Amino acid sequence: MDWTKLDWAALDRLRDGFLHGGAAAGPYWQSESALASYDLTYGERIGWKWDQVLRELTMRGWSPPENATVLDWGCGSGIAGRRVIAHFDPSHFAALQLWDHAPVAVDYAEKRARNAFPHLRVESVTPGFLQGDGPIGLLLISHVLNELSTDDLAALRKLILRAQAVIWVEPGTSDVSRGLGTIREAVASEFNVVAPCTHQNACPMFQAGNERHWCHFFAPPPPEIFANSDWVKFGQRAGIDLRSLPYCFLVLDRREVPQFADASRIIGRPEHFKPYARFLNCDASGLAELTLPKRANGALFKELDRTKRPLIYRWERSDDTVTNGASIASDE
Repeated sequence: MDWTKLDWAALDRLRDGFLHGGAAAGPYWQSESALASYDLTYGERIGWKWDQVLRELTMRGWSPPENATVLDWGCGSGIAGRRVIAHFDPSHFAALQLWDHAPVAVDYAEKRARNAFPHLRVESVTPGFLQGDGPIGLLLISHVLNELSTDDLAALRKLILRAQAVIWVEPGTSDVSRGLGTIREAVASEFNVVAPCTHQNACPMFQAGNERHWCHFFAPPPPEIFANSDWVKFGQRAGIDLRSLPYCFLVLDRREVPQFADASRIIGRPEHFKPYARFLNCDASGLAELTLPKRANGALFKELDRTKRPLIYRWERSDDTVTNGASIASDE
């Protein structure tokens, strides 16, 4: 697939379904051309969100279980599975398994994965496997939460409980993020929470008074796309802001995981004003709105405005005022 052959009718239909709920009505993958067009465009944008999640996991010192079999559930074009395998190296894994409600999607995802990783076992899974009780090494879930019926969600919860580790990435909307947070609370007793949290406590988003907040972040798109005429034209034709990639995510692991209980997570983006920066901070003590005066640390003030890293810091602070801080990336 190249930019001159995009199936715009399929892309428009898919986008309308994702935005207005039609995607939940049943299988929406209808052809290989639709999958290829999606993979090049909207799927690639989802891939950039996965890239940022994977950068964070590496920054935290986390990696999947050795020799794990990966199950990409609801794989679509297979972008999640390919991003994870490529990031951690195919030799880290035993196999990539794929499932989607549309057989044409599984076929496409298999083909792409086999081309990308010729020495890795790639296979589809059967309904019997999904309904069984066998262990799952690493479960990947991507951009499906607002499409799931009550029964689908219950079945997915059972799959999660079979997994040793889970990486789940979703759009960064309030409803979806709070839905993912509800799942975190429901399964947290079975897992260690790797990310996005810096702690293992109950999610403070669900405490009284925090109803207007939701856990979300922003992934940086590759800077070169803004000088790429194909991407610019796509953004104009699709009516999307190429700069904006909000996402939420959840990573779980039954193993012991690196701990960052003394660190904090910035929710969303910091707001920068001339004399100070302001941001919503999440840590083991809960949510708080913190302020960093520019005069207290001009370099940190500038860093919070410009860095593309996940915003996980250890602060020095006096009450709600930050005086100094360092990214956990400095631990590396």
